[in-house]
Amino acid sequence: MGAGHGKADGGAQMRAVTFTVPGQPVGKGRARVGRAGGFVRMFTPEKTATYESTIALFADQAMAGQALITGPVRLRLICRFAIPDSWSKKKRGQALQGAIYPATKPDADNITKAVCDAVNGIVWKDDAQVVELSVKKWYALNPGVTAIVEEMGGE
Repeated sequence: MGAGHGKADGGAQMRAVTFTVPGQPVGKGRARVGRAGGFVRMFTPEKTATYESTIALFADQAMAGQALITGPVRLRLICRFAIPDSWSKKKRGQALQGAIYPATKPDADNITKAVCDAVNGIVWKDDAQVVELSVKKWYALNPGVTAIVEEMGGE
């Protein structure tokens, strides 16, 4: 998916950027503490760093060289989780129909944090620009996270 455009309530042309990161959603891991030469340092877990790099790649492709969004944004995340292989055909069907939700880890807020941190300096200047947020966790045949970033206008 790529970048698009939409109209805000005031009729001004507002940008919308949409991208999908394939694969099982990953939440941002807690920073870890390590020692190096007698010094204590904080580091991001490898799984988190790898996932954030993947998000950044898809976001950069969606931006296609456009300037950063500098004003407030609405962020919508649709997180699709793989259905466990061990589930019965009946339970799999219920999950696909939306009767069963993935109320499991990773937490919606940790997925959001990974996406927000990964797109700083790519889609927007800083994730503090997110003024409206929606996150949904569903089961699906094709796991992934779709991010829809909509410019809201006003600085």
